[in-house]
Amino acid sequence: MSQIFPPSANSYARGSIIALVVLLAVLGLSLDRLSRSPFMTRAQTVREQPVQFSHQHHAAGIGIDCRYCHTTVEKASSAGIPPTKTCMNCHVQIWSTSPYLEIVRASFRDDKPLHWTRVHDLPDFVYFNHSVHVKKGVGCATCHGRVDRMPLLYQQNSLQMEWCLECHRNPEKYVRPREAVFQMDYEPPPDQLTLGRQLVKAYDIQSLTSCSTCHR
Repeated sequence: MSQIFPPSANSYARGSIIALVVLLAVLGLSLDRLSRSPFMTRAQTVREQPVQFSHQHHAAGIGIDCRYCHTTVEKASSAGIPPTKTCMNCHVQIWSTSPYLEIVRASFRDDKPLHWTRVHDLPDFVYFNHSVHVKKGVGCATCHGRVDRMPLLYQQNSLQMEWCLECHRNPEKYVRPREAVFQMDYEPPPDQLTLGRQLVKAYDIQSLTSCSTCHR
């Protein structure tokens, strides 16, 4: 009986298998990169808001402390989105007739809240407590970036689990003195690891990486 396939078919078969393995590896790597990209995480993407509020102007230009608007950040899981009344505390006198702020005045006048688009929006299956992180010396800018440099707010980091775990596994790299938590221009000292280890001990910071820490 004559041979069905020529001897060269063995080479083609081996080459095809190798090409398939390489293709699957490239595809897997591409999907992995895509899942971490800003396209998927929406990092660095400005969200449309009812009013294009400038953190740069209010936090850096005027010097308003984070806690003036985000009043519950030190005592609750949510930092809180300020009601329109907070805006009107100033804007009843400043830019009080500006057409740009008519939507804010209308919200206050009609007692109808503005519907802000959440920028840092964690999935419902993730539990995050702002007050705990603040008490442990995690600065606002560590997670949110330098919002005092953002004319329009965007998500600085990926907010993916691996990003959270990097800090949970090595908190000494990121913690700062509690009095500097709300200081946007805080710069870690050259001996951050030494300071971080001291703060980890002083603030009783634990390296919590079990699933139940965040997924409850």
